[in-house]
Amino acid sequence: MRRKDKEITDKAEIESIIGSSMVCRLAMTDKNRPYIVPLCFGYKDNTLYFHSAGHGKKLDILKKNNLVCFEFDIDYEPIKEDKACDWGMKYKSVVGFGKASFIKDFESKCKALDVIMKQYSDESFVYPKTKVKNMVVIKVEIENMTGKYSKPAIQTRQSGTG
Repeated sequence: MRRKDKEITDKAEIESIIGSSMVCRLAMTDKNRPYIVPLCFGYKDNTLYFHSAGHGKKLDILKKNNLVCFEFDIDYEPIKEDKACDWGMKYKSVVGFGKASFIKDFESKCKALDVIMKQYSDESFVYPKTKVKNMVVIKVEIENMTGKYSKPAIQTRQSGTG
């Protein structure tokens, strides 16, 4: 990371960003071309989980190349200034890399679905066998990830009062 002053190295803080996220962007490579999709996800024990229909472009790509990159971002807000080139963005983000695989058996799929649902709800769920059988569940074992933040600089201008 070029800007070490913006790096988040604390794993608990990185996991807090993931836990506060609503979407994970999963990036793959298809014949030397990038492909990225926003997905609902679950995170547990340094592993990401996703569910998918039984066919589609992302599955076709992952079957050929299981190397992925992922991204989360939260707390984003533009920082407005008088001059366009002075504008910025406040945010927290996580970017990482891993290897995707497909979960095949019913019980493991249900456990992964529990992790995904926990991201969005504290409720318990029962999954219909036929739906689980027909869905694909993707597991990404994380190899590494880093966090980054940017916050507004402290304003040094006078407020104009007084």
